[in-house]
Amino acid sequence: MLLIGTILFGDKSGAGVHWKFLPLLREFCSIIQYSWGSACLAHLYRALCRASRVDCKEIDGPLTLLLGWAWIRLPYLSPVPREPRSFPLANRWRNWERGDRRYRYMKLADFRKAFDELQEGQFVWVAYTVDRVDPNIIPAEIYMHSVVWSATVPLVSFECVEWHATDRIRRQFGFVQGVPHEEWNLDKAHGEVLIGPKNLNWATAPTHYSWVMH
Repeated sequence: MLLIGTILFGDKSGAGVHWKFLPLLREFCSIIQYSWGSACLAHLYRALCRASRVDCKEIDGPLTLLLGWAWIRLPYLSPVPREPRSFPLANRWRNWERGDRRYRYMKLADFRKAFDELQEGQFVWVAYTVDRVDPNIIPAEIYMHSVVWSATVPLVSFECVEWHATDRIRRQFGFVQGVPHEEWNLDKAHGEVLIGPKNLNWATAPTHYSWVMH
């Protein structure tokens, strides 16, 4: 419950876990069969979409994942990392508080100023190249299954349906970057919220069925 409610699918309450996850844990030995990574991405994309609205004051979702992404690509904004010796790559910032006191006292104004002064070359476009990441750190099976995690597909997790536009970011993974396709219109599925009938089978819901089949 702690892992689901704070790391994977945290919400703005900060103190609860939505009951929708409980049926997934009924057969605990089977949870390895679920695609938790794609579900986290779906919730993160939805959170980022909502946070971009002018009237939004907070953000929820798997923010550890967002921070890891940002610190890898914007190293000038990140704490001083340790040498990455294990996977996942975000392990390089584990226990960073012990050695980077400067970062602990930075305020929101400091980060806004750093964004305003962003220079060409400060953003890492190819974050996983050999000169940046030791190839022995990333497990070989991840490279072997690249056809799965680089697929351009909808990500579906309960009410969340978000488009995984990997065709726009292929260069960062070492692939050839072609001309991206036009964005898919998620239509009503993108505005779906958790109200209405309980125990709804999202796989057959009118707003979700076509995306699940896709």
